Amino acid sequence: MLGSVAVKDYMDRNPIRLSGQADVFEAISVIREHKISGLCVVDSQNHLIGILSELDCLEAILSATYDERTAVGKVEEYMTCNVVTANAGDDILTVASDMLRNKHRRRPVVENGKLVGQITCRQILGAVKDFPGARA
Repeated sequence: MLGSVAVKDYMDRNPIRLSGQADVFEAISVIREHKISGLCVVDSQNHLIGILSELDCLEAILSATYDERTAVGKVEEYMTCNVVTANAGDDILTVASDMLRNKHRRRPVVENGKLVGQITCRQILGAVKDFPGARA
């Protein structure tokens, strides 16, 4: 049986984030520069307002192309709102199960609505090495 650990023990405490007012092309540059599949979207007080994935960016580009618009738009137009979040003290196995069930690659971690971290599939896979009986 695998042991359980808290999300806070493995989360990224400084996830990549952007404002909803940022241009989608800026978001694409950030995603490519940091080699990530998506990022957290926050307001000026660091409250989580959504997440933006590579697929959201692709949708933005294709929408602008098909609509023959000269501008692609802002992040807030394409981000996913009503994001499922985790708390720092949540059990990582429970969060992992829910991420798998919902096909999510990342789960923002919030306290009082503010972004304090993010846990991703990659970080959860890294946590496995610390479980009792796991092989490194």
